[in-house]
Amino acid sequence: MELFTQPWNDYELIDAGGGRKLERWGKLITIRPEVQAYFHSGLPFAEWSKMAHWEFIEKKGKKGIWKQLIKNAPSNAIISYDRLKFHIELTNFKHLGLFPEQRINWDYIKENVNSDHRFLNLFAYTGAASCVARNQGADTIHVDSVKPMISWAKKNMELSRLLNIRWVHEDAPKFFNREVKRGNKYQSIIMDPPAWGIGAKGERWKLEDQIDSLMAAGASVLANDGFLILNTYSPSVDSSTLQEIVSMYFPDRVSQVCQLNMNTKTSKKLYFGELVRIEKKKSEDRSY
Repeated sequence: MELFTQPWNDYELIDAGGGRKLERWGKLITIRPEVQAYFHSGLPFAEWSKMAHWEFIEKKGKKGIWKQLIKNAPSNAIISYDRLKFHIELTNFKHLGLFPEQRINWDYIKENVNSDHRFLNLFAYTGAASCVARNQGADTIHVDSVKPMISWAKKNMELSRLLNIRWVHEDAPKFFNREVKRGNKYQSIIMDPPAWGIGAKGERWKLEDQIDSLMAAGASVLANDGFLILNTYSPSVDSSTLQEIVSMYFPDRVSQVCQLNMNTKTSKKLYFGELVRIEKKKSEDRSY
């Protein structure tokens, strides 16, 4: 099954191809590497260069530098989603502080979270999902192992005129396992783990080694009437693996394992990983 996330006023995926993607963030336009853009672009790269303000040039590892294509181009901006505001800026890891494909999850949170919910955001990055949940009135817990990301998330909370998100600077799997031992329950959980990660104390891990324990913990802390969302970007964790894990830990719940995509303005389809939704428990068949 495929799901397609949609652009909005302050973000659009203009084009993709040749291992890159062309995006607009408000008035700021960037070119970034994209391994899933293995097809031909809709527009010639010469046209991209005329439109874009910055292009990210990869160096060793995942780091790189931004090449300025238009003189006096801004390197940061504030963009809106609904009534919320997010700070974006160029980083040496090619990201700008927001994953726009997550808009599909923000919309889902808006529709399904309310002030009765305890909302848990694991691997929470700069807190877009946390802000959406808090805006719905949920008791929101934001967990990330990287202090600068928590500081960035606090800035987004303040820009969005929100209060009282609870910040947890900790390794997300360790926090999750402690919540199991404490017997805590959540009506809504979102996990957005990277394919590989480094914990608060420098611990290294790969998603394929952690996915079972994450989903086991999720099954323990998810309230009967709650939902859980998982995004994965690892080629080692494919849809069949996720289906097997979901069947193992959530056999009595309604669930979906989908491919997440976004269309460009030039009608190219770009893949953004697997999206898992675990929802309420299946109703029992009481017919005789």
